[in-house]
Amino acid sequence: MDVPTGLFSAVVTGVIIGVLARLVVPGRQAIGCLMTILVGLVGAAIGLIVARGIDASWLLTLALQVAVAAVLVMVAAGSRNLR
Repeated sequence: MDVPTGLFSAVVTGVIIGVLARLVVPGRQAIGCLMTILVGLVGAAIGLIVARGIDASWLLTLALQVAVAAVLVMVAAGSRNLR
């Protein structure tokens, strides 16, 4: 895999998963675009690891990725409110 292509696809995946996670979490989240991408990337990676461990379908994999990212959105938004 070419590095720029892999990096681009990882960022696109992070954006999509991060935005879906923010849509799932109720209320307004006080996190920016970069945090959304980071949360999406981490959520996608952890969700993929869990999905591969249980041999999940692509739809369950996506649901796991969004669920993990949604939890991370809540944590990130909550930690910003504490300051």
